[in-house]
Amino acid sequence: MFGIKSGNGYIDMTEGIKIKTLCSGDHTNMSEFILKKGAVIPEHTHPYEQTGYLVKGKIRLFIDSIYRDINPGDSWNIKKEIKHKAEIIEDSVALEVFSPMREDYLKYIFENDIIL
Repeated sequence: MFGIKSGNGYIDMTEGIKIKTLCSGDHTNMSEFILKKGAVIPEHTHPYEQTGYLVKGKIRLFIDSIYRDINPGDSWNIKKEIKHKAEIIEDSVALEVFSPMREDYLKYIFENDIIL
């Protein structure tokens, strides 16, 4: 599968947060998040390991009891079942890879951007 760059297909997850799953395989998927200044991703856990990279902007990421201000070029890893949340400090773009593959994120694939 190949994902083709496109500005189409982003879906609002919640206030100030848009997602598009760029590519997915049997064991991982990669999603792009468009994050608006002031948005908050509430504290949560899930059974997926999550590795991310900040493309642009600035976010404050809380992983368990530790937080860091994340700048473009910074990356992170969140083990499964670890509490985490984020505060969006500036308009931002982040890429995240999840393992195992998140079936619930397949609904965020824009079919016109995928070549099999």
